Amino acid sequence: MAATAARAQQPARGAGPPATVRADRQSGLSDPEKLKKADEAIDRMKLVMRQVLSRLEDARNEKDIVKLNCVNEKLTQIKGLLKVSEQSDIALQEAAARKDEATESEYQKITIAKVKIEQLRAEAEECIGQLAFVVDEKTTVEVETPKDLPEREQTDRSPPPPPVVRPPPASRFE
Repeated sequence: MAATAARAQQPARGAGPPATVRADRQSGLSDPEKLKKADEAIDRMKLVMRQVLSRLEDARNEKDIVKLNCVNEKLTQIKGLLKVSEQSDIALQEAAARKDEATESEYQKITIAKVKIEQLRAEAEECIGQLAFVVDEKTTVEVETPKDLPEREQTDRSPPPPPVVRPPPASRFE
């Protein structure tokens, strides 16, 4: 009952004046900047789609139907979002040419789709199990050596002496 009472005291999602929500979504960019950033976002989305297509080929080559289905599902969603983004890009260009306020709405559609596509790329990587092996130019590795290690390397030992080889007996009557 305490949890129910706590939930009742919390404000409802989306509560508040619509102007506040709308102000949070304003990009503050000029129309030419929106056009440029939208083009960059769509280029990035196409690159992500090519990466996921590569993962789909990996799954096909492994003949792993579970991985194949998982990546294919993510790819289908990416294609749909990319199509919506391309349509929004056209609408953004038209709205910018008319100096219409719809530029912000179309730009927001593209930026939201870009974020979702990046999430889907990460999920596709998880499908394949390659997430641990993906390295980009931002990845760094730092190695710390414990201070309490022995001075002499334990794996660097001298080999055991060779076995003693005795010649066979010279006669049977020793």
